[in-house]
Amino acid sequence: MNIYDVSKKAGVSIATVSRVLNGSPNVSDRTRNLVLKVMDELGYTPNVFARGLGLGTIQTIGIMCSDSSDPYLAHAIYYLEQGLRGYGYDSILCCTGNSLENKQKYLELLRSKKVDAIILAGSKFIEPKLRDNDYITEAAQEIPIMLVNGFLEGNNICCTLCDDRSATHEAAGKLIASGCRSILYLYTSRSYSGMGKLHGYQDALGGCGLPVRKDLIYQCPKDVLAARDLLLKLHTSGLFFDAVMTSDDTLAVGAVKYAHATRRSIPDDLSIIGYNNSSYAVCTDPELTSIDSRIEALCATTINTLMIVFNGGNAPSRTTIAADLIKRATTKF
Repeated sequence: MNIYDVSKKAGVSIATVSRVLNGSPNVSDRTRNLVLKVMDELGYTPNVFARGLGLGTIQTIGIMCSDSSDPYLAHAIYYLEQGLRGYGYDSILCCTGNSLENKQKYLELLRSKKVDAIILAGSKFIEPKLRDNDYITEAAQEIPIMLVNGFLEGNNICCTLCDDRSATHEAAGKLIASGCRSILYLYTSRSYSGMGKLHGYQDALGGCGLPVRKDLIYQCPKDVLAARDLLLKLHTSGLFFDAVMTSDDTLAVGAVKYAHATRRSIPDDLSIIGYNNSSYAVCTDPELTSIDSRIEALCATTINTLMIVFNGGNAPSRTTIAADLIKRATTKF
């Protein structure tokens, strides 16, 4: 039983419950008595440490990410921490890796620390088998769970998403309109976001009457040289492609290196589009056209939604943000 249960049953905001716990005079006697009655009915005992802070909470949010060395997730962590600090909240960061066991372990660790909410940064926390996500939905029975660019249905779970599918659909459509007919697609994972990007690419091909060819779709480690070497191997095998789309800028940099190694002119012989509009996009020659997934906006929206939850408001369970296509020198549309 926690402060959120008290807030919900009493029909008041979490801030009001906190003021009652703190003995604030800015609460009417009627409201104070109602909150105290609900606390007694629920058998709620405030956390001693939190009461010492005079807040009814420990003003701390747990953040989980799979890999803090990943530029996209590193930016997400930065924006989340900065945004939470602006509301007076501290953060506890857990880097879980990709194993389900570790994800479960670290979520339980954060729950044991009595954090006020948990933010899951990145779509790799959502497993293909629904039962493997039960640990998240169960935790959400006690504390708010926020997902950044991942989606999971459940009570007390709020998701903020980039519309990856529409973004890759638009980008692939522009490549096709510019004359490309054999667009090779490289992706790093089959996460919720990863599959959305892949489906957008496939939608665009089908919508333009082009076949979806398995020999033009490859999963590749998120590594510049791995992407370059894969493309070199495909080139040597005789596979023709006049464009490369990728699910991450790292792979797109590998495509640029491949083009230089094979003396293919960019964008005349080969068009390239990356994803995330990271610093990699302006470090290549030529600079990369890339889809900006707007990670700062995703994180800001996640925090704003969390504050609505904390204040007892009606927070949306799903918020979708449109991506931007940033045109640079690797495409001719």
